[in-house]
Amino acid sequence: MSREEPSGLDETHDPASLSWVETANLPGADFPIQNLPFGVFRRRGTSDPCHVGVAIGDQILDLHAAARDGALAEAAPPVQVALLDPTLNRLMAQGRAAARGLRRAVYRLLRAGGEQRPELLMSQADAELSVPADIGDYTDFYASIDHATNVGSMFRPEEPLLPNYKWVPIGYHGRASSVVPSGVPIQRPEGQIRDDGSAPPVVAPTRALDYECEVAAWIGRGNELGDPVSLERAEEHLFGLGLLNDWSARDIQRWEYQPLGPFLAKNFGTTVSPWIVTLDALEPFRIPASPRPPGDPAPLPYLASAVNQQRGGFAVELTVHLSSAAMRARGLAPVRLSHSALGAMYWTVAQLITHHASNGCNLRPGDLLGTGTISGPLPENRGCLLELTWRGRDPVQLPDGETRRFLDPGDEVILRGRCEREGFRGIGFGDCAGVVA
Repeated sequence: MSREEPSGLDETHDPASLSWVETANLPGADFPIQNLPFGVFRRRGTSDPCHVGVAIGDQILDLHAAARDGALAEAAPPVQVALLDPTLNRLMAQGRAAARGLRRAVYRLLRAGGEQRPELLMSQADAELSVPADIGDYTDFYASIDHATNVGSMFRPEEPLLPNYKWVPIGYHGRASSVVPSGVPIQRPEGQIRDDGSAPPVVAPTRALDYECEVAAWIGRGNELGDPVSLERAEEHLFGLGLLNDWSARDIQRWEYQPLGPFLAKNFGTTVSPWIVTLDALEPFRIPASPRPPGDPAPLPYLASAVNQQRGGFAVELTVHLSSAAMRARGLAPVRLSHSALGAMYWTVAQLITHHASNGCNLRPGDLLGTGTISGPLPENRGCLLELTWRGRDPVQLPDGETRRFLDPGDEVILRGRCEREGFRGIGFGDCAGVVA
């Protein structure tokens, strides 16, 4: 391949490239040398400062140590300084070009045939992974029309989609303080519940705890207050993608969501995968935006562009797996509950960013945007238990004979994402997992 092709592909996407880290070369590996996602880690069981790192096979390349050692000399000086921080925020703030340059430098350091630097590696099994950035703000959207239609059908069968849905990306501001990395247990919340419409509400632990299979969009370079972000520039502000589970207490949500939307039913915990897959790693997996059905309105001008329509989507396949405490005790593997695709979203990630900043709202490096639950047109594409069980009417059968309408204590939910395309090396996102405590 040439160094930089017009499509955005370069040497780092060469499917024949191998790493001297042997586990990166295994078939089906999430983190081959063509991926190189960024995260933050420290040695497990210590209170050491966190370091910025890159996942490669089953190892982590310590970018803090590599920068101090001079192993990333070709990276720009401001980038090398950013790698000494305990979070990704300063690197994110430098924009996509800086991340691209660093990715190339890391690729050349890890490529087979060059000098091997095993002293810069740590096994992922020995590492504690953190939320990769200090999150100033977290916004969750509602960008899957199949999810919106399914949920609307349960509560408003005569009008599943409200009139604004096909015109405006719907979202709400979440709680950044309760975002946790994969592996941190989630406490089952309690709140006001009113199941009997003739009686007052009661305060009790939720009996309808749910997961939501989402994709996380991490903001890189920010915009000034009062300075909207055009659709053409939106991806200049996007650092990369990860996975996100917006845990939800449906019975609390049902009572409190009118008239202002989600509140305590969702702010008790949001799990994110620890690795951020950069836009450059995702270049081979760009696809057109999902076509709008005949009769649907075209996006308003600020949300429309030919480039976004041609390549605004990402071919990310998503799966949800569940493991109950009883299943783990019997040595049973997690069961797959559903699979869906990011490319089926009604609104693209770029449109979400543009709409978010269209009123002059200032996005900042490390801000987190969730897509909302990603579902598809088939029953097996439903991205949460509310849809899969159709509000609890049709319980899910587990391999050991258990059933689930909603989550029980001890249940572990695991989200996974993967990109595949003929002629390119497949890449993954790593697990986004949490156990209900």
